[in-house]
Amino acid sequence: SYNGNILVNAMTLGLVKKNKIFYSKAAGLNKPVIYVGSKTGKDGIHGASMASAIFDEKIEEKKPTVQVGDPFTEKLLLEACLELMAGDSIIAIQDMGAAGLTSSSIEMASKGKLGIEINLNKVPCRELNMTPYEIMLSESQERMLIVLESGKENIAKKIFDKWNLDFAVIGKTTNSKKIELYFNEEKVVNIPVDTLVENSPMYDRKWKKTKLPKKNKINKEEFKNLKIVNVLNKILSNPNICSKEWIWQQYDHTVMADTILKPGSDAGVVRIHGTNKAVASTVDSSAIYCYAHPLTGGKQIVCESWRNLISVGAEPIAITNCLNFGNPENEDNMGEFAECVQGIGQACEYLNFPVVSGNVSFYNQTKNRGIKPTPSIGGVGLIQDYKKMITMGLKNVNNIVLVIGKTEGHLDQSIFARDILNQKKGPPPEINLFNEKNNGETLQNLIKKNYIKSAHDVSLGGIITGIAKMCIKGNKGINLKKPNYLIQQFEYLFAEDQGRYIIEIEKNNFDKVKEILSKSSVHYDELGIVTERDIIIDNKSKVTIDELAQSNETWLKKYMSK
Repeated sequence: SYNGNILVNAMTLGLVKKNKIFYSKAAGLNKPVIYVGSKTGKDGIHGASMASAIFDEKIEEKKPTVQVGDPFTEKLLLEACLELMAGDSIIAIQDMGAAGLTSSSIEMASKGKLGIEINLNKVPCRELNMTPYEIMLSESQERMLIVLESGKENIAKKIFDKWNLDFAVIGKTTNSKKIELYFNEEKVVNIPVDTLVENSPMYDRKWKKTKLPKKNKINKEEFKNLKIVNVLNKILSNPNICSKEWIWQQYDHTVMADTILKPGSDAGVVRIHGTNKAVASTVDSSAIYCYAHPLTGGKQIVCESWRNLISVGAEPIAITNCLNFGNPENEDNMGEFAECVQGIGQACEYLNFPVVSGNVSFYNQTKNRGIKPTPSIGGVGLIQDYKKMITMGLKNVNNIVLVIGKTEGHLDQSIFARDILNQKKGPPPEINLFNEKNNGETLQNLIKKNYIKSAHDVSLGGIITGIAKMCIKGNKGINLKKPNYLIQQFEYLFAEDQGRYIIEIEKNNFDKVKEILSKSSVHYDELGIVTERDIIIDNKSKVTIDELAQSNETWLKKYMSK
C-alpha cells in the first residue's frame, strides 16, 4: 500500500539549557516582526492543502506544490539563529512550515493574544509580481519568523548578514488581535486571529470500531516440513528484520564523535558533553499490528519504544509521533486513526511516558488505495552514566542467557506466520500494560545493580531472531536449551508475545537475579549458555554466526544494487 504513498518520517533531537528555551508566543506591543532566511518563491504554494488531497492520475500537476529544500542554506540559518539566541534579543521565534507565513504569523499572534501587522512589500521574494496570496501561502524552505525586542534590529541584522541570509523588518505586533496585511499601500487582509485559530471549524468525523479478529487455527502439521535454521535465515533477511547498515553508513552518524551506540541497536545513544549522561533515542512503527487491530497496535508501538530504551539502560522520558493514515473521510480509516490514538494514549499514561509533540499525516491514498495505519513513535530516554550503557552483543563464554517475560506462543500476525506459513489473519499479540511496566522496571533494577552484561527486547521474529542478532553483534554463539513448555518448539522460538527481553548474566549472579525476578513476580526462562561461535539448538541443529550474519546483512545490499 506504500508504493503510491511513500512515507519518510524523520525525528530530530536537540540539546537545550532549561533557561534558554525559546517559544513562539508573541509578546509586547509594537515589537518588530522579522523575516529571516531564504527568499520567498512560488514553490510549496498549497503544499499543506496538497497533503490533504488524494493522489490520482493527475498527480504530476501537483509537483509545483512540493517544496525544494537546500540543506546548506538550512545549516546557515540554524547557525545564525543559534548565534542570535546567545543574546537577549528574541521574544518569540517560529519556523515557516505548512502554510508558510500564514501559519507562523497567526499562531504566534494567537499564543500571545495579540495582533500582527505585516507589510507584504517588505517580504524578500525571489520572483517578480508575487501576489499577497502567493507570498502568504508559499512554503519555501529555510525561513523563520522572529519577534524581536525593540532596538535590537541592527544587532540581529549584522548576524544574518554575516551568514549571507535575508533579514527584513516586515511588520509589528499590535493590540488589535487581528492579522492585518498591507500590499501596495492597501490593506488586503483584516481578520480576527481567533477566527482562524480558536474559532476555526472542528470536524466530527464518523468512524468505525475494529473488532478484535478471531485467533487463527494454525495447522501445526506444517511445522514438520520446516527446519528451524532455514526459517531463521529467511526471517533474518526479511526487509523488516535485515540490517539497514547500507543506508546509515552513507550518513555522518558520529557527529562530533558523540555517538557512543551506533544505528543497528535497540536505540542510538549520544553522550552529553561535560557530564556522564547520555541521551538514548529510538523510532518504531508497526503497520501490521495496527491494521489487524488499531487499539492493540497503538499500545504496542509505545511499549516497543519503551522496551528499546530500557534495553540500553535508559530511563524512558517521553515520545513524539507522526501519525500516518489514509483518507479520514472514510469511516474505516478514521476508525483506525481514532483507535490507534486511544491505544497510544492508554500506553503512555500507564507507563508515564508522555507525548510531548507530534503531527498527523492524513490522505495517504492513491487511486482509492490508502496505506495501512502507520503511526510512528520516536522515544527518548536518559542514561545517567553512559559507562553503564547496555549493548546488544553477547559478551563472554559460559554466561547464562535468560528470557524475561512469559512466552505464550502467539504466532498470529508474526513474521513467521505471514512469511513462512502465509497466514495473514488473526489478532496481534496482546498487550498487558502491567507486565510491560513490571518487566521493564525489573530490568532497570537489574541494570542498576550491574548484573546485566547484554540485553535485547524480543519483538519481530521472536526469541530465536532476537538471540541471533545478539550473537551476530557480539560474534559469539549460544547453546540453546529446550524449554520446559507445553507449546510447540516453533511457537516458542518464533512467537511475538510482548513484554519480553533477552538478558545475559554471569553464572555467579544467577541466584541474585533469580531472587529479584521472583520478588517482582517476573517470569523467566533459562534460554542457554554463551559459546564461542555457533548457535546450537537442542544439540541437534547448528548454524554458524557467519551464515546468520550473511543472511541478515546482504538482502538490502542486493536489493539496492538491482
